[in-house]
Amino acid sequence: MRQDDSGHVRQPEGGCPITSSFRSSGSVSSSVPSASTAAPAPGSVGARGEFAVIGRLTAGLAPGSATTLGPGDDAAVITAADGRVVASVDVLVDGVHFRTDWASGEQIGRRAALASMADIAAMGAVPTALLVGLTAPADIPEDLVLGLGRGLDAEAAAVGAGLVGGDLTRSEVLTISVTVLGDLRGAAPVTRSGARPGQVVAVAGRLGWAAAGLTVLSRGFRSPAAVVGAYRVPEPPLAQGPVAAAAGAGAMIDVSDGLLADLGHIAVASGVGVDVRTAQLPVAPRLAEVASALGRDPLEWVLTGGDDHALAATFAPDAVPDGWVVIGVVTDSDAGVVTVDGAARDTPGGWDHFTS
Repeated sequence: MRQDDSGHVRQPEGGCPITSSFRSSGSVSSSVPSASTAAPAPGSVGARGEFAVIGRLTAGLAPGSATTLGPGDDAAVITAADGRVVASVDVLVDGVHFRTDWASGEQIGRRAALASMADIAAMGAVPTALLVGLTAPADIPEDLVLGLGRGLDAEAAAVGAGLVGGDLTRSEVLTISVTVLGDLRGAAPVTRSGARPGQVVAVAGRLGWAAAGLTVLSRGFRSPAAVVGAYRVPEPPLAQGPVAAAAGAGAMIDVSDGLLADLGHIAVASGVGVDVRTAQLPVAPRLAEVASALGRDPLEWVLTGGDDHALAATFAPDAVPDGWVVIGVVTDSDAGVVTVDGAARDTPGGWDHFTS
């Protein structure tokens, strides 16, 4: 139920502005036969038509500060004052990453934007522009699609970024692909490979809350609202990415698939070991109450739950910035291995789309 890791690509120094814009999918998608010959339901995307839906999606979008030409042409134009662009993409599929009976279109759109922007923050950058690829069945309600657009635009605008373009086509399953561009503002990118023995591991943001919400929803409940809301719309600490970079973070990652699993990516990339200390993990009283009511261990949610999109990073012991909580250490033994209180675990540390 969680996101895949995204790749991060830097534009070469002195590169050209990034270009794209909203458009229809062209002749390839229009040649796909309809799943049904029945007239489209009133209020559906099929009844409205793709160009009318695109027009309504793009009407009133808030331009980001880096946008010099927004939707309406074959491509948008985004400034890249730093000379480099950080780029990441996430794909969210109905029934895998979200369910439309669990969340509104606006909540799903907000979640898609925040999850994707968290990858940019994990590089130490600031999001500047979002591009969205949307595929949907013809009978999907237009209001749901418009809600997706509102949610995406709202979260982009909240950090000064713009929803500048995308693509809309027909498919059997609602799928949202979000590409985010970011600005390093002169700083070096923080990668997964910079962790060193002697550093501490720290996190910013919530852990375990979305996993608790997923457990609640999977059991057919809609409350407690705090954890259900955390699953529907995460609260990644986007501003802490650049803060960590400025503080000299060695390595950093977005916790999308589970704390242990994602720290494992840092351990492998850096050739180090990581030991997580459970006594230092933040477990909120409300999270513990929900776990007790459901007969679950809240530490399991914190250690292996994804979708909160907290940030995890390594720092020199005396350089941990405000807003970060130390939860472990980087070691020089067992390269690539993440232990908990010094012991290896024989259970999965998070989500994998093809093995979980």
